[in-house]
Amino acid sequence: MDFDLKLENYVDWKVYNVTKIKKGFGYRIVLIYSDGTQKIQQKSGFKTKKEANKDRDKVIGQLYSGTYTVYKNILFKDFLQFWLEKELKPRVTNNSYINYRSIINNSIIPAMGDLEINSITKKHIQKFYNSEVNISISRAKNTKTVINTSMKYALSKKIISENPALNVFLPKPSVGHANSLRSIKTKKTLNISQGLLLINASKKTPIYMQVLFSFCMGLRRGEMLGVKYSDIDYINRTLKVQRQLGIVPNTQKSDFEKRTYTIQEIPLKTKSSYRTIPIPDFVFEAILEQKKIYEKNRDERKTKFQDLGYICCSPLSGKPYNSSFHCLYFKKLLKDTGLPDIRWHDLRGSFCTILLKNNYSPKAVSRLLGHSKKTITVDVYGNMAEIIEDCLEELQPFIDDVLPHNSKENNIVDDVVIDVSDYIENLEKKK
Repeated sequence: MDFDLKLENYVDWKVYNVTKIKKGFGYRIVLIYSDGTQKIQQKSGFKTKKEANKDRDKVIGQLYSGTYTVYKNILFKDFLQFWLEKELKPRVTNNSYINYRSIINNSIIPAMGDLEINSITKKHIQKFYNSEVNISISRAKNTKTVINTSMKYALSKKIISENPALNVFLPKPSVGHANSLRSIKTKKTLNISQGLLLINASKKTPIYMQVLFSFCMGLRRGEMLGVKYSDIDYINRTLKVQRQLGIVPNTQKSDFEKRTYTIQEIPLKTKSSYRTIPIPDFVFEAILEQKKIYEKNRDERKTKFQDLGYICCSPLSGKPYNSSFHCLYFKKLLKDTGLPDIRWHDLRGSFCTILLKNNYSPKAVSRLLGHSKKTITVDVYGNMAEIIEDCLEELQPFIDDVLPHNSKENNIVDDVVIDVSDYIENLEKKK
């Protein structure tokens, strides 16, 4: 369904007196536009003249205050699809679009899609949030984000007169609830010992650098694929995160060269995602070694190798890996090493959790991860800091080597570095 959003831009209006319409009462509203055109809307079906006049007075108040809703009888599901495709899709990454679409189609529309958007109340939304929390906390948070964002848009376009999602909160999960935050298991993240086991095992695979970027620096998947050697400050040992690889919004495969559709350079997720972060010593040394390999491949395959400068790239063509390249290698590594069957994104969560567990401030961790505000890190990952307790005592001496000394008030990103060099050396000596 499509909407003519220009209808909201009326410059004047008229409201006629209540009159008899068919078997009841009603009145007409005339919206006047700058080009002289008019749109007539009729409100009818009132049983008494008093009831019609009461509604007329309410509408006049809305017209004066600028909150009158021009669009009538719009189902929530039709609005959500319009908002998703016309408003959201052109300005977000393809991954974000897919996530929003899944939430809308699988969660929100089945529950509230057949309601008219103007009839949705706080009670409807609260009931929906309650049911979502019973399924999954993370799912409930995602649906709340979509509803809040879409309702704000609807209000700005005068599709609704007030935002029913405003000040409606997720209920706190009950103690012992199967899906509460505190029930998340350590399978969701890796501790330092497990992470280093994964790093060592990945050395002989093509995803070694990707593992380092995710577990030791907390880069997003698209960010690590977009890292180039030119992004490295070899003097100060920092990385300038300034691009990611993915799908350009509103494009098709036919718009690009073969096998390049999913590896286009696109803007980062948010303004805060553009950041300069320190590189751990061990990762820096690995980058230098990888650069030697890159230059050798470039020199030996001058006709086939594309000198694009990506660190995570094919040794044959120089083209960057796509977003799913790591999957088979990663799952096999987890199985071969006996590590928990986690998602790739959980490596980033592991990085965050280790820092929070060792008293780094949420603000500093947020800046490292490229989050737009520090509460995101606390909300998304902070619960993990309370549950990564396994092996802590025996690992503490190694943690002291791996993590720099830090006070609870440390907010400086340059000081927040996981230097795994000493830790790996200790592991090597124990073999």
